[in-house]
Amino acid sequence: MTTRAISDVLLLQDYNTAVVVIGTTMLGIAAGCAGTLMLLRKRALLGDVVAHATLPGVVGAFLVMQALGGTGKHLAGLLVGATITGLFAAWCVPVLRRASGLKNDAVMGIVLGGTFGLGIVLLGIALDTPQGNQAGLESFIFGKTASMVRADAMLIVGGALAVLVATVLLCKEFQLLCFDESFAASIGRRTSLVDAALMLVGVAVIVIGLQSVGLILVIALLVIPASAARFWTDGFVTSLVVAAVIGALSGWCGSTLSALEADWPAGAVIVLVAAAFFLLSLAVGTRQGLLQRWARRRRLKHRVGRQHLLRAMHEAGGEAVGADALVDRRAWSARTVDRLLQRCMRRGEVLPSGASAWHLTPPGMVAAEQVVRNHRLWELFLIHHADIAPSHVDRDADLVEHVLDARLVADLEALLDQDAALPGSPHPLGGEA
Repeated sequence: MTTRAISDVLLLQDYNTAVVVIGTTMLGIAAGCAGTLMLLRKRALLGDVVAHATLPGVVGAFLVMQALGGTGKHLAGLLVGATITGLFAAWCVPVLRRASGLKNDAVMGIVLGGTFGLGIVLLGIALDTPQGNQAGLESFIFGKTASMVRADAMLIVGGALAVLVATVLLCKEFQLLCFDESFAASIGRRTSLVDAALMLVGVAVIVIGLQSVGLILVIALLVIPASAARFWTDGFVTSLVVAAVIGALSGWCGSTLSALEADWPAGAVIVLVAAAFFLLSLAVGTRQGLLQRWARRRRLKHRVGRQHLLRAMHEAGGEAVGADALVDRRAWSARTVDRLLQRCMRRGEVLPSGASAWHLTPPGMVAAEQVVRNHRLWELFLIHHADIAPSHVDRDADLVEHVLDARLVADLEALLDQDAALPGSPHPLGGEA
C-alpha cells in the first residue's frame, strides 16, 4: 500500500473507510456504556445469551416477510425480529431460574443453546428458499463490517445516540440498581422498570451491532471494554466514560487496520484490538493493574517491615540493639535486617552505634512510639471487643495494625477512652511477636 493510500485511510478521505470507521466507533462507544452497566449488574453473560438468541429472530422475521409476499430482506424487519427474540431470551432466564431452581449459569446455558440451535435450524430452512442464498443472513452471525453502507452506519449512529441519551437520563437510577437494589426499592424506585430499561439498552447495542461485527463478536465489544475500564477506575460515571473511550478506540483502530490490510476481517480485528487494550489495562491500569498492585504490595511490605523494626528497637528499652538481636527477635534473616536498617537510616530514624549495633534517633523514637501506640490500641480493642485472649492478641494485632489510618486511630482512642499516654502492654507475660 502506498503512502498516499495509507494517508487517505488514516485521514478518512476514502468514503467507504469513513463510513466503516464512524459506524464502528459509535458502536464501540455504545457498547462500552451498555457493557459497563451489564457488568456492574452482573449480567455480562446474559448479553451472550441475548446475542445468540437474536439469530432465530432474524431468520424468523425473514421467513415471515417472505410468507407475506415480500423479499424478506428488509433490514428494519430483521432487526425487529432480533429485538423480539433477544428480549424474550432475557426474560426467560430469570423466569426459568425461579421455576427450576437451577443456578444462573446453567439456565443461561440452556437458553443460549436452545435459542441458537433454533436459529441454526431456521437458517437451514431459509437458505432452501429461492431468495435465501442472496439474503445475506450469515452476515448476522459473522458480521460484514468491511461492506457496511451508509444506511448501516446511520442505524448504528442513531442507536448509539439513543443508548447514550438513555444512559445519561437514567444514570442515577442505573447506579442505584447496580450497587444497592434493595436501597433503591426502599426509597421508592421502581427497580423492575429500571432493570428492564438497562436490559433494553444492552439488547439495543447487540441488535445494532449485528450488521457490523455479528452476534458472535458483538458480545466481546460489550464485555471487553467494560472489563478493561475496571483496571483504571472504581467510579461509576468514570467507568462509563473510560469504557466508552476504549470501545471507540477499538472500533476506530480495528476498522483502520482492516482497511490498511484487506485480508484482515474487520470485525475480528476490532475485537482483537479491544483485547489488546484489555491486556494493556491489566498490566498498567492505574487502579487495579498488575503493576499498580505489585507497587502497592511492595510499599505495604516496606511499611510493615519498617514498623516491625522500629517496634522491636523501641521494646528493647531505647538502648542500642545489635543486628543479631533483631534477627533473633523477629525471626528475620540477616539480609532482611540489614536492608530494613539501611532503609530506616535513609529516613533518618536509626543510626549505627558501634560495629554492629544500632540506635533510634529522636525522629525514629517518635515514629517508634507511634507504631507501638497503634499496636497497643489495636490489642486492647481486640481484647475488650473481640474476645481475643491476651496470650494470642499480639499476633492478631500484627495482621491489622499496619493499615490503620489517622482517623481509625482516633476512633480507637475515643472508643477505648485513651489519653495521650502510651497504653501499657495487655500481655506483659506473653512474648512479643
